[in-house]
Amino acid sequence: MMEDFLLFLMVGFMAQMVDGALGMAYGVISSTVLLAFGVSPAHASASVHAAEMFTTAASGSAHLYHRNIDWKLFWRLAPFGILGGCAGAYVLTSFDGGFIKPYVTAYLFLVGMWLLFRSFRKIPSKSINHSIVAPLGAAGGFLDAAGGGGWGPIVTTGLLGAGGAPRYVIGSVNAAEFLITTAVSISFLIAMLTGHWEEAGELTDHLWAVLGLIAGGVFAAPLAGFMVRWLREKILLRLVGTLIVLLAGWQTLQLVGIAPAG
Repeated sequence: MMEDFLLFLMVGFMAQMVDGALGMAYGVISSTVLLAFGVSPAHASASVHAAEMFTTAASGSAHLYHRNIDWKLFWRLAPFGILGGCAGAYVLTSFDGGFIKPYVTAYLFLVGMWLLFRSFRKIPSKSINHSIVAPLGAAGGFLDAAGGGGWGPIVTTGLLGAGGAPRYVIGSVNAAEFLITTAVSISFLIAMLTGHWEEAGELTDHLWAVLGLIAGGVFAAPLAGFMVRWLREKILLRLVGTLIVLLAGWQTLQLVGIAPAG
């Protein structure tokens, strides 16, 4: 148990350092590692979102303190992100984990490839087309719940690609993520209490992993801004994109029986 705690404390710390600097990747990194250890997609997503309730609160508070939040953008994103997240949680708890795991693995692989591709593109300098904000929020919320991570990679990269100022995009997306994470966690809880999610009882098996993710993430949240001074955004994107692609590849080997599961 202590080994699990220390391992995921390091995973949570590193993931939150990257997330705080880029506005993405905590959920994707954490859920990808959990899946690589044989955790089912629903349990991985529920565990990550439980941890994110604490880490996003710490991260959002830091962005609020530094005035990095565009409140107009925040209120456009949050409602659609909540709706998408609740829908994703319902879908994920409605299917057998073994059935949906290949799709989640493919999604995470695509996210990793997108981050790598994104690292070679220059952020355009123009105004955001606000018509894309609602669809991005809904898609990001849905994939975040269904994949255990994806709010940042989908929404942050989409808004930056649409010309948003990095400071306010990252701050607003991080702040909104707290509401999305809370809504998704409540959806998992309702599914568990109503019996809709039959395998929910196995969540206690991953308690130490969740506690490790929380401890590492909360400790890293106030420090994550320092990453910007040491590593450029493109280098961080390439590092995390490569990590996700490699872990998704390992999951694929597990699914086809080449690598040992768990």
